[in-house]
Amino acid sequence: MPQLTLYFLQASRSIRVAWLLEELGLDYEVKFADRENGAAPKWMKEEAGGLGKFPTLKDGDLLLYESGNITEYLCDTYDKEHRLLPAVGDPKRYAVLQWVHAAEATYALHALAILYCRWFQKDGDVTTTEEGLSGNVRKDMALLNSSLTRSQGKFLFGDEVTAADTMMEFVADFVFARGLGTKGQTWPRVEQYVMDCQAMPTWQKAQKKTGHKL
Repeated sequence: MPQLTLYFLQASRSIRVAWLLEELGLDYEVKFADRENGAAPKWMKEEAGGLGKFPTLKDGDLLLYESGNITEYLCDTYDKEHRLLPAVGDPKRYAVLQWVHAAEATYALHALAILYCRWFQKDGDVTTTEEGLSGNVRKDMALLNSSLTRSQGKFLFGDEVTAADTMMEFVADFVFARGLGTKGQTWPRVEQYVMDCQAMPTWQKAQKKTGHKL
């Protein structure tokens, strides 16, 4: 059996880790579950532990949580050529990590604020609240669009995938799929970026193996 086990909840950030595992050429087992009443099933939470959020990665006896943390661990442990995340001390490492962390700390944070407003706001004008929150998403997407435009290739750092892309693809796709703060605005370079990421054989292999869909 593979040493690595990916606990994959549908639909979730778990595709990030699956794509990264494929980029690294690692063998891994997938323990997959659909949501039950909008949440992970009990067996998955009990087996994976932690906060019951996914992805969770098991490497031997080690359990790892949070997609950004898992990304750094996998790159530092298995990416011996530092192809996806440059070595400690290399200035490019921190440029890549800026996107790895922004994917959750900025992009997902702003997008999920809108989603949670739709789900949970009980009083007041949800449309007005969403409009107020949408400005952050539009600024985020504009920055991603301009960064991709400046890139010398299809991805954030040229024509080779990095950990920045394995983290950012999902959140960009999620924003578009749910219409979170877009308000009819388009960002052609970001839209092309998502298509380019999903055209990668490694992304497609991860999608096929896990059944990911938005």
